[in-house]
Amino acid sequence: MNTTAVPPAGNFVHPAVFYASDEEYLDLLVPFVTEGLELGHPVAASVPGARLRLLRDALADAAAEVLLLDMEVEGRNPGRIIPGVLRRFADRHREGHVRIIGEPIWAGRTDAEYPACAQHEALINLAFAGRDVTIACPYDTSALDEHVVTDALATHPVVWETARRYDSDHYAPDAVVDRYNRPLDAVPGAVGLAVATTAGIGEARRFAVAEADRLGLPAERSADLALVTTELVTNSLRHAGADCRLSLWRDGDHLVCAVQDGGRLTDPLAGRRPATRSQEGGRGLLMVNHLSDLVRTHTTARGTTVCAFLRVAP
Repeated sequence: MNTTAVPPAGNFVHPAVFYASDEEYLDLLVPFVTEGLELGHPVAASVPGARLRLLRDALADAAAEVLLLDMEVEGRNPGRIIPGVLRRFADRHREGHVRIIGEPIWAGRTDAEYPACAQHEALINLAFAGRDVTIACPYDTSALDEHVVTDALATHPVVWETARRYDSDHYAPDAVVDRYNRPLDAVPGAVGLAVATTAGIGEARRFAVAEADRLGLPAERSADLALVTTELVTNSLRHAGADCRLSLWRDGDHLVCAVQDGGRLTDPLAGRRPATRSQEGGRGLLMVNHLSDLVRTHTTARGTTVCAFLRVAP
């Protein structure tokens, strides 16, 4: 089967790549990479560590021509994949078509991470509309739950399998964003602080750092938490037009820093666009995504809560 159809200019291609074995993985993706290189397309692959080694070995000498990234590191927080992995590579190569393999969902993803993963896959379509890019997203159908594969059919307009390629009859990315717009309840014992004006930002930052120390956050991550707290509180006060509430609690191996306000976040790509050099403001949520191990957002007409997870245990 010919796996290379050169997309017309401006045609964004976003296939879900279904595989059930290492052999199928390589049969689908190695030609995608090598034929792209033959056509002069810049190629990147960001996949989990074990898959990265498998792909690198199969590509042999051609691997040196591909940007290879470990998705378990680069995309641990799904909210930073679009700006930090996909856009970073695609924006460097604006002349001609770009090929990227991105595998943000694997069997080791937690229940807390998955809603952000599914929303990320849906938002890729909005972030890259009209771009000369193919982003192929592998899914291990032998290891992932059935609902994950069902969601993939809704977040990807086309599907690639070893025997065929076809349009998805279930493509509905906006529905996936809405479906996983889920609240994350604070655990019993969570501590909080109301912040009414920008004069209280310093107190909020000190409160968060002190509470995080009590909950076991390593000292080397205190600076990250201080920045996350500052950006979340500042963002709420600036855009919601009223006071906000800062809460912190321990969730397994993570500290959760949550900020709740009465505003509604209407931009689904907030925090997922790379900042430009001339840009004034708009970097707050981008920085939160960069510093956090996971970010979950719940927004309704009654208010918005952003939860940033920072790993406590190694």
